[in-house]
Amino acid sequence: MTTLFTFYVLIWPALTLGVLTLICRAVIRDRRKAQEENRELV
Repeated sequence: MTTLFTFYVLIWPALTLGVLTLICRAVIRDRRKAQEENRELV
């Protein structure tokens, strides 16, 4: 049971890092596309 609880607690930082990476990559991609089209990101 302790191993399961440890895995459960440690998986959240990994999931959070994955989501943060995904969001950052999408913003960077959108920013580059906006610069190519000579428009603002927002």
